[in-house]
Amino acid sequence: MGVKRQVSYQWRLREVMAANGLFNASDLMPLLAERGIDLSAVQVWRLVTQTPERLSLPVLAALCDIFEVTPAQLIATRAENAAPVKAVASGDAAVADLAAFRPKRARLRPDQ
Repeated sequence: MGVKRQVSYQWRLREVMAANGLFNASDLMPLLAERGIDLSAVQVWRLVTQTPERLSLPVLAALCDIFEVTPAQLIATRAENAAPVKAVASGDAAVADLAAFRPKRARLRPDQ
């Protein structure tokens, strides 16, 4: 089995905007609209203030064109080896017996 890798990324749109003199999400809306990207004010605000989990390629391409940057300058990625998970020995006192915590099955008896 191979070594597991943990990947992460940092969304840097806010930094790129500041470097270009844009400090409000509302300033970005007309620039996106010029490139055919019609997003609501809330969507643009989220794009600026939050790290997106999904991003369409047309939006990414428009942002790169607006700020004259590459995707790598908007999204900083990082990958590292994940810490190995230590196996716990079965005779270890720290391991609880889960059967002791399970409730006993109820038995229904007819009225007596």
